[in-house]
Amino acid sequence: MKQKTRILLVEDEPFLGKVVMESLEKEGFQVAWFENGQFAWNDFAAAKFDVCVLDVMLPGIDGFALAAKIRKSEPNLPILFLTARNAIEDVKTGYASGGNDYLRKPFSLDELFLRIEQLVNRVKPVLADEVSVGTLSFHPKRQEILTQNGELIKLSHRESSLLEILVKNKNEITDRKEVLLSIWGDDSFFHARSMDVYVTRLRKILSVDASVSIVNIRGFGYKLIGK
Repeated sequence: MKQKTRILLVEDEPFLGKVVMESLEKEGFQVAWFENGQFAWNDFAAAKFDVCVLDVMLPGIDGFALAAKIRKSEPNLPILFLTARNAIEDVKTGYASGGNDYLRKPFSLDELFLRIEQLVNRVKPVLADEVSVGTLSFHPKRQEILTQNGELIKLSHRESSLLEILVKNKNEITDRKEVLLSIWGDDSFFHARSMDVYVTRLRKILSVDASVSIVNIRGFGYKLIGK
């Protein structure tokens, strides 16, 4: 798989960029390295990538702006930020601009390899207007569920957003932190408890179909089980 994984690397520090590029290539990845955000964007449409690894502080356009452009063009392309900035507002901005993960400098190359592998393996398609969850029909855009008996269940925005993420990862583990950052904006204790409440609500809603369940994977997150 690694030989087929194409990475867009945008890092303006020459030594670090060269080390990361050469290390990734030794692992079997194909890497296109740019030191300028605008130059990377100019060439983005001409190539196809599986993962983007972006520094935040870049000449041309910064990593957040570049990520937003990439996300608009390729909704499902994984984006990993590399940055020394660790303020919570920067983390929020990174996820809001379309980032999937955030690796703080200094980092180990082994951790970078693992993060990239995880991003490649968990890429999920955008949901259709109607998705089957067991015998239930979930309509993400309308934020509602239609049961087999014709009952229409309206969902709140957060209930629908949470269910959408779980459905994209159906029968696989959904990372707890990823959900918190995506929907609530941070992974604070308060928001974690709030998410637990929404999971409980969804369990009750989905209980009309005994074949569908949300199980807690301790230390990791949740798994939506169903056909």
